[in-house]
Amino acid sequence: MHRSTRDFIREARQTRHYSLFDFLHGYFYGRWTYFYIAVGAGSHPLTRRLAPLIDWFGKLLTSKNRSGEVAKTVLFEDTYHGKVVPLAEARQLVSVNVDIPLGDLEKIIPYALARDLILKNPDHIAVIDCPCRAAREHPCLPLDVCLIVGEPFASFVIDHHPKKARWITSDEAQQILSDEDRRGHVHHAFFKDAMLGRFYAICNCCSCCCGAMQAQQHGTLMLASSGYVAQIDPGLCIGCGSCEQVCQFGAIHVNGSSEIDTDVCMGCGVCANQCDQAAITLVRMESKGQPLEIQRLVEEFESSHQV
Repeated sequence: MHRSTRDFIREARQTRHYSLFDFLHGYFYGRWTYFYIAVGAGSHPLTRRLAPLIDWFGKLLTSKNRSGEVAKTVLFEDTYHGKVVPLAEARQLVSVNVDIPLGDLEKIIPYALARDLILKNPDHIAVIDCPCRAAREHPCLPLDVCLIVGEPFASFVIDHHPKKARWITSDEAQQILSDEDRRGHVHHAFFKDAMLGRFYAICNCCSCCCGAMQAQQHGTLMLASSGYVAQIDPGLCIGCGSCEQVCQFGAIHVNGSSEIDTDVCMGCGVCANQCDQAAITLVRMESKGQPLEIQRLVEEFESSHQV
């Protein structure tokens, strides 16, 4: 047995309300990630044959909350979801050099389950081939853009996916984020109930490959807004349409000048970073929830725990 598997078992035993079912689910997800995602996305040849099993598993997954009580309001997206993070905040997440014990971020991660940000050995970062892209016939490239942050997750993917994962430094992780941002891809901090109920990865997503973004389009709200929306300066906008072309959420339309549909905008900031006229900025919108600002959260945590 790999040491990372033993570490995962130990963490599972120390995690409140984490059942044997949760552990088996998490182990299967981590061990056979590509099969899991391909079946879920409907691109695996066995998807149709496994449909009854998938349906049964989905019902089992959402039938109980983490305390073991019957939960009437838990949905699939409560167990597995992402938080949109602009580039600067994504880079903060891979720059942490101390363990972070932040639990129950309800106002930031607005789901019933999986909303802890507990980083152990946050300088342990692995990059792995994106399972969503790998499942597509003609995927966006490059494939190696999914960042696994902290333990036991980073070592687990290195041990179990040695041909698809490798260790990287914080600087390399930041470079991947910057490169993906230039390609117009959105950064999501992912949380999963089966992954000890907490943050474990930063994915760099495109609407043509990402299962979560496609689920969002079909009404399964797996993605939470960054807490920001894009805002156009009409005095600077020349209506070139470059922002409309890169918006992964279809929130921008050009009618003489660019217009933002704030109901649809997720505040990823890709459009702002792509605008040559510097005509777009991100502004806070309270109704979109609170941003995932790790430095601020750490400072608040340390201040509240000072003797």
